[in-house]
Amino acid sequence: MFFIESERLKLIPLTHQQLLLLKQDRALMEIAIGLTPSSMLVDPLYNNEITDALDNFWLPNTRAYPDKYLWYTDWELVLKSTNTSVGGMGFAGYPNENGEAEIGYMIDGNHHNKGFATEAFRTMTAWAFTHPFVKAIIVHTYADNLPSCRLMDKCGFEQVEDLEGLLTYRLNRKPPIW
Repeated sequence: MFFIESERLKLIPLTHQQLLLLKQDRALMEIAIGLTPSSMLVDPLYNNEITDALDNFWLPNTRAYPDKYLWYTDWELVLKSTNTSVGGMGFAGYPNENGEAEIGYMIDGNHHNKGFATEAFRTMTAWAFTHPFVKAIIVHTYADNLPSCRLMDKCGFEQVEDLEGLLTYRLNRKPPIW
């Protein structure tokens, strides 16, 4: 099973089959990939977004693009010390013609303010930039989502747009140092 890791986290991209298990029951998916089942506290808004992503993005696109599924799936954020999921992160598809890859995330409410989002963002963006076709990472968040705005600042993203309270942040690939 493919994964990337940081000091405290293992980031596991779910395959199409694992996403089908997630749709059926989170605990089934977690057990199937060897995790201790979590008791996630997820805001109802995010629950709706996760259901929509499963049905209308992750499942159809991991089926359509099995060789590029890493760009179309949920990556489980697993706390290594407890072997439990503390959230999810993923790309909004393969990078566009400008080399921009959009990323989003959700952290279990039981694990807010522990630095997991920062650690996962830094790990995921570093992985994305190992692909030469990725020139920038894009994040959209609402202006009133102060924790996400602080996260973007902490991770080196620059706010590049504000469309009626929907902010766009960008992190460009750093040029090589010779």
